[in-house]
Amino acid sequence: LPSGMLPAGLIALALMASRLVDTIADPLIGFWSDRVDTRWGRRIPFLFVGAVPLGLCTVAFFFPVTVSQSTTFLSLTLVGCLFFIFYTIVGAPYNAMIPEISQTQQDRLNLSTWQSVFRLLYTALAMILPGALIVLIGRGDAQLGIRGMAAVFAVLTVICLMITCFGIDERRLSGGKVSRLRLGKSLRSMTANRSFLVYLAGFLFFFVGFNVLRQSMNYHVVQVMGFGEGAITVASALLFGVAAAFFYPVNRLSGRIGYRKPMLISLVVLAGISVCFFGLGRVFPPKMGFVFFALMGVPVSGAAFIFPPAMLSEIAAVAHQKSGEQIEGLYFGVQGFFLKMAAFLAIAILPILLVSGQG
Repeated sequence: LPSGMLPAGLIALALMASRLVDTIADPLIGFWSDRVDTRWGRRIPFLFVGAVPLGLCTVAFFFPVTVSQSTTFLSLTLVGCLFFIFYTIVGAPYNAMIPEISQTQQDRLNLSTWQSVFRLLYTALAMILPGALIVLIGRGDAQLGIRGMAAVFAVLTVICLMITCFGIDERRLSGGKVSRLRLGKSLRSMTANRSFLVYLAGFLFFFVGFNVLRQSMNYHVVQVMGFGEGAITVASALLFGVAAAFFYPVNRLSGRIGYRKPMLISLVVLAGISVCFFGLGRVFPPKMGFVFFALMGVPVSGAAFIFPPAMLSEIAAVAHQKSGEQIEGLYFGVQGFFLKMAAFLAIAILPILLVSGQG
């Protein structure tokens, strides 16, 4: 390899180290944000402090040090760790703001729904705009175009975070909530919450399965359905487009009958559709895969997007009503830890599933 170019194994190792730091940081940052007391609230200061460093770290990924393989590896690892630390400094308190600024169950459901809407919107922008920005900025220079594209998205990220910081009066909406508990007592209080433990177990198993399904999309589209790689984008657009279309119906239904029945129905439907993928090329024609991906969007809209933050916000709110403790950040931080664990488990499980039965 040329000087400074990394083999795939070292790139994977650097990214694994970065994600390990990210996983550990989630509950710690969440706990820290529970104890902060400022006139701006306890979550907003983290978003404000972390916004610009997060943008700078995003751009730094595209300016690697290429003196030698060792320096490239160390710089990638360092930038990756810093990126995920600042991502967690922004993300964990941001997620914990739903119970912070809401008063009722309907408030929490609505905030979770709007959060899901913008999450998909930004994901769509990240899928659609890069190609056009690379051509527009680079004008034939691919490296310049890619770096310019990264800078544009970094600036957009900082602007959106600043809108949140200056647009939300967290202190007024939250009533000045703050936790005085130490880490040990906060963890004991959280682990004594049976509802949270049951939720966490279901959350872990669901996202292991969902990540396996999502990561196997390429395999199904190319290997099973026989389409080119361009069709993967079509399948993704169908899945997440239908999910977005069902945000409003899911919100209205859950507002009337609660989360439990819609969540159970979503899980049963998702399991049924997952089984149908096994029949592609056997029972169903390969093109039916696109229909299955679209149908998956219906249960995914609630189970993967709206329900998790809404349900956890409700659990944290009920815990506060019973004990008076304000540890919502720790709840969401631990959830973030288990979300990363689900991703790691899915990466380990998927290859086993793909080669099972092949002798």
